[in-house]
Amino acid sequence: MTPGGRAVSRVTETEVRPGQGPGHRVRVVIKPGDWEQTDPFLALMEDWFTPGTFGPHPHRGFETVTYILEGELRHRDNHGGEGVLEAGDAQLMTAGRGIVHEEEPISTEVHSLQLWLNLPSSLKMTEPRYQDLRSASMPLRLEDGADVRVFSGHSGDAAASTLNHVPFTMLDLKLGQGANIPQDSSPRETVFIYVIDGALVLGSNAVRVDAGHVAWFDADSGESPGVTITAAADTHAVYFGARPLREPVVASGPFVMNTAEEIRQAFADFRSGKF
Repeated sequence: MTPGGRAVSRVTETEVRPGQGPGHRVRVVIKPGDWEQTDPFLALMEDWFTPGTFGPHPHRGFETVTYILEGELRHRDNHGGEGVLEAGDAQLMTAGRGIVHEEEPISTEVHSLQLWLNLPSSLKMTEPRYQDLRSASMPLRLEDGADVRVFSGHSGDAAASTLNHVPFTMLDLKLGQGANIPQDSSPRETVFIYVIDGALVLGSNAVRVDAGHVAWFDADSGESPGVTITAAADTHAVYFGARPLREPVVASGPFVMNTAEEIRQAFADFRSGKF
């Protein structure tokens, strides 16, 4: 990793607001629509929700990464999949050509993060699949004052065996105040860190990033760009990185495709029961 690594290019602030019902609050961590800047990441939502919030709903053309921060969540789908995610677990769901699923809290309330990760045009209609990523089974990188749980990709010598259609890195960062770790990244990757609790000092330009803020890093094209991460307080954060797809994005509701015609077809297929 080059000395200092990448610089923080921008920091965005977020806020919690009412969601789609009385039992739902949401923080829009990554607002959908700025596709070129966030490619291949489409959206990231932090949700607090009670039973009945996310009933059966369809998806096509992308993947979701659901990370449970608090509570227990049962998921079901129309392909026969069903299971329970507990606090600390994550799930990578490939919607592909089409799936209808529901997410129902078992506990009184679930606190979660859900990332939407785009699929390239060649994989928009791939077969749906689930991968439950149990916290206890994920590789753990231990440094002085830092626990780094690797859900996809690698950190230091810790590497996850997660199957990727779009290779991406997902790290859960728990750092004590003063802890410092470097994180390698591939050239030209889109990289961001969301601070859930605490505060970090990030990048070669040493930018402080507080809870509820997202740090985006410059598109360093060097041979081995990386990110420097220092905890200004006891901190919980998540790191994501992936190479952009550089493809057109057309999104409508629960579908993300490349053209308006593909979106129309997705709605037609859903209405006719082809999911």
